[in-house]
Amino acid sequence: LVVGYFRNAQVPDVEPVVVAPSPQLSKEVILYFAAADGQSLAAETRTINDCELDEECLRDTFQALVDGPQGDLSPILPGQASLLGVTVDNSLVTLDFSPELVAAHPGGTQSELLTVYGIANNMAVNFLPLRQIQLLIEGAPATTIKGHIDLRQPINPDFSLVKESPAPVGKMIDLPAGGDE
Repeated sequence: LVVGYFRNAQVPDVEPVVVAPSPQLSKEVILYFAAADGQSLAAETRTINDCELDEECLRDTFQALVDGPQGDLSPILPGQASLLGVTVDNSLVTLDFSPELVAAHPGGTQSELLTVYGIANNMAVNFLPLRQIQLLIEGAPATTIKGHIDLRQPINPDFSLVKESPAPVGKMIDLPAGGDE
């Protein structure tokens, strides 16, 4: 009798509960790539996954840098290079790259300057307490990339290499002169 009752009982229509995945939080970073003139750095904004640990954010930011620009700029790192490790000690960031950073780098003084200071500027502008970088190649301190820049000491950012983008063109607003508001 009980079995018959449950067999004939109607189950109310219940819509399945769908748990939506929580949206991935993101963070905007500024990346410096070589400008079209090949003599300076220019900024490009990119969105990366938000992260809680400095090492994770640094790794994602530098991976975006290795992936290259999305616009008309040129990469400052060889696409074959990979970031093997990141450590943060006070204001110093140590970045351990694969040997392709050196082997696939095009060389030349200006190219090496743009690579080194592009990395340092990326770190400084996106991670404010961090002020110096030290480069390693497969765990060993890098002395240079192609013989032009001395990397034996930590490198500070240098924004003098950044080409400022022109101000956006727009309509000027007419304001009354005289300061009476």
